[in-house]
Amino acid sequence: MSVQFTQTGFNPFDDPLDRILAEIALSIQLPPSLHDKAQSRYEAVRRHLEEQDAFRDQIEHFYPQGSMAIDATISTRGTDDEYDLDIVSQLGGRFHGMAPLEILTQLEAALADYPVQRVLRQTRCVTLFYADKMHLDVTPSLRVYGTLDRESFIAHAKGPHCSADDRLVDMNAYGFAQWYASRTPLELRMAKEFHRRWLDHAGLAARADADVDDVPDQCDFVVKNTATLALQLLKRYRNIRYTSYSGRIPPSVMLSHYAGLAAQPNMSLSAMLVRLASWIIREIEQASLYGRLLHVANPVCEADIFTDRWPESVAQQDEFAKHLHELVRSLEAMRKGEMFPNTMMDVLRGNFGDRVVTRAADQIAAEIGGGIQQSRQLYTRRGGVLLPTAVAAPVVNPAIATARPHTFFGRKF
Repeated sequence: MSVQFTQTGFNPFDDPLDRILAEIALSIQLPPSLHDKAQSRYEAVRRHLEEQDAFRDQIEHFYPQGSMAIDATISTRGTDDEYDLDIVSQLGGRFHGMAPLEILTQLEAALADYPVQRVLRQTRCVTLFYADKMHLDVTPSLRVYGTLDRESFIAHAKGPHCSADDRLVDMNAYGFAQWYASRTPLELRMAKEFHRRWLDHAGLAARADADVDDVPDQCDFVVKNTATLALQLLKRYRNIRYTSYSGRIPPSVMLSHYAGLAAQPNMSLSAMLVRLASWIIREIEQASLYGRLLHVANPVCEADIFTDRWPESVAQQDEFAKHLHELVRSLEAMRKGEMFPNTMMDVLRGNFGDRVVTRAADQIAAEIGGGIQQSRQLYTRRGGVLLPTAVAAPVVNPAIATARPHTFFGRKF
């Protein structure tokens, strides 16, 4: 079925600042090779479960959730080589009435001999660790009948023994993905160019040229609108800011909710990122003003609370708002041309990680004739692209910033 669209969107590669931001986003995308693997692994895990006695004829639905469902997956580490993908396995009648820990334990047992490097039962899912550093989280769910499509309970149990904290948690990831899609329509011009470059970065230029007209129907695992691109950049910024943080971090599903609310087609990428960050700042400051914790619920399922485990205190949410203020200030200065080129590149590295920013700069340099190499100047103070200089200043790379591992709902257990 063809995707309906009414917006053209801006090509983010036409504007100097948006171009570097878009290249950063490309550097953290799930590459085409892993996208293809993700699809095949998704089906292989389902087939494996259906062959197990405990799960035969008991899988009602098997579908992506979280970032995977809204095409917003990014690498989980600053080194840009790990990806978390999330799957929901809706289970049948045999599992209704089971204790949460028993559900998770049975899923773990069914996947125990699956051919991966490691199988790990977590608080709400079972994670499969592949040799290429892809992680597949399988979350068991129980359908809540008489409610909106696929509203379910998911098991919450830390183990290894049953405890008073074990419970079933309301969830409608499927409904949320549909809501997000309705709020973030396809922006054709932006999607076509991003899709082409996504393939081109992987050395699939011929395929990129062949597929460009098919983007409205088959965007594959690639961003379809500026709001989602801004969301990916914001998630990356969060990962870098919380690299060494020992507590919980702002959950991706909460950020995705705000991206859906803030979405506005035909905005530049830098403006959309500022709009999204500013939206969250206002929400946090409003809650903190009255001494309340931020409360964000699934718009299609009020009992599905996206902030049930973060924030844990007003101070914690205020800390995130402070980080977002820093991001907004830096982007506004760049948009106004108030930042020297070398300073801008250093700030971008601090915001999004040295490795991906350097890769993005190198990519642009290759396209315009080698004019930028890591810290070399890319922009004038007023935003114009600088021509290559005859002599490049020596570059000293700061240590690579590594973002902490996370799941769509926050820190892994």
